Amino acid sequence: MWIGRSSFTSLVVGVFVVYVVHTCWVMYGIVYTRPCSGDGNCIQPYLARRPKLQLSVYTTTRSSLGAENHVDLVLNVEDFDVESKFERTVNVSVPKKTRNNGTLYAYVFLHHAGVLPWRDGKQVHLVSPLTTYMVPKPEEVNLLTGESATQQVEAEKRPSNALDEPVSHWRPRLTLNVMVDDFVFDGAALPADVHRYMKMVQLGKTVHYLPILFIDQLSNRVKDLMVINRSTAELPLTVSYDKISLGRLRFWIHMQDAVYSLQQLGFSEKDADEVKGIFVDTNLYFLALTFFVAAFHLLFDFLAFKNDISFWKKKKTMIGMSTKAVLWRCFSTVVIFLFLLDEQTSLLVLVPAGIGAAIELWKVKKALKMSVVWRGLRPAFQFGSSSESERKTEEYDTQAMTLLSYLLYPLCVGGAVYSLLNVKYKRWDFPPLPAGVGPGRPASSPRGPSTPAVGPGRTRAVPSSWSPEAWVSLTALGWGRQWGHGHRAYRSALAGPWPRGRPGDSRGRVGMRGGG
Repeated sequence: MWIGRSSFTSLVVGVFVVYVVHTCWVMYGIVYTRPCSGDGNCIQPYLARRPKLQLSVYTTTRSSLGAENHVDLVLNVEDFDVESKFERTVNVSVPKKTRNNGTLYAYVFLHHAGVLPWRDGKQVHLVSPLTTYMVPKPEEVNLLTGESATQQVEAEKRPSNALDEPVSHWRPRLTLNVMVDDFVFDGAALPADVHRYMKMVQLGKTVHYLPILFIDQLSNRVKDLMVINRSTAELPLTVSYDKISLGRLRFWIHMQDAVYSLQQLGFSEKDADEVKGIFVDTNLYFLALTFFVAAFHLLFDFLAFKNDISFWKKKKTMIGMSTKAVLWRCFSTVVIFLFLLDEQTSLLVLVPAGIGAAIELWKVKKALKMSVVWRGLRPAFQFGSSSESERKTEEYDTQAMTLLSYLLYPLCVGGAVYSLLNVKYKRWDFPPLPAGVGPGRPASSPRGPSTPAVGPGRTRAVPSSWSPEAWVSLTALGWGRQWGHGHRAYRSALAGPWPRGRPGDSRGRVGMRGGG
């Protein structure tokens, strides 16, 4: 038996090592590009000629642009320097069509200085929507005082089913990048991810690629979205620019395509936003460290999970074990799962929490020696008898729980009353859930719902939107198996699939007159 367990553990460790090595090889293939070694089929960078460039940003309600009609200039950067970082905030007029749930697009042109973009044959441009559709978040109110006057007025203006219909939301950030490396590509081995952002021109006997413009869609976060109503005349737009290297550009394109693939597979924008946060909210080198820490944590967690299941499968008696502790752990896990379900948490977190709750229910069945007997269509539950040793264990457990209840009951009741008086909720059936979750963030928190961290013998609630830095620190300390959700999201993004076409958010047709 021991040899069989050792072989299974060795197999799991071997698969883990192969997975880590394969992931490292894939990442190396993403960031490394083989330069051109000869002169016959090389593509030279146009930026090496140091042209004078200009950056122009236009807005329009049309998804295709053929001339300068029906466009509004919102930003014009003359003497644009690709090496200089900047951030500017402008006010954008919101057309009536956009206020009525229409879409507004941003056209970003990089062209020669002093020449209109649609008259410049060597311009490049990308187009990105500045609006998106989402169901507005339900209002949260104090259950004792009710709605405020402002909320009542807003509720009267909305139809009864308004909260169920998606409305236009404004994306207040537009992040731009230009690849500044003077890299010489091999025309016979162009990376497919970068190729679709390239536009080539023939200058004499040499082929050049124009500046590679990129719109960073990963920087658009759900928490920054602003609801557009019919009275909105202007909205702020922060345009930020920074240079980007070829390796980082390729990595960012792959990650952006991976997020788009998740949305195509049925993930909501909120689900995809959690994946975005993994890449945007931390340094890439720290992200690599996050991957290795999470991977090893996932391995150790899987082995511990296997041993836990094996232990309970062989457990025939409850001698020396607290049945009440098993019941309370099951109760807390189910409460956390219901809380996450009510908050419409990402499936990346909700599914593992549901599996954990199901396992805790199975443990309760084992602890109570419960069996189900079907009498026709009606199930009947039967409970096994306890031995003398088990009854003594229950007596000691009851004494300990009685002493502990003198402290726990006042704390639970006091916490629930405080939460009812000071925290806003969506409806009356919601307050018991955060109170039962524990020290997690309340429902009205702007950072999002709480994520369960359930480990052997303990239940904690931790914010699902903490930064990867905090996540790695807690993962390294081993705070429960549910913290693996960040790595699962990262692994899903790496797994792809990576489509060849552009993500829907970055409609990016490179060049009005065709591209490479």
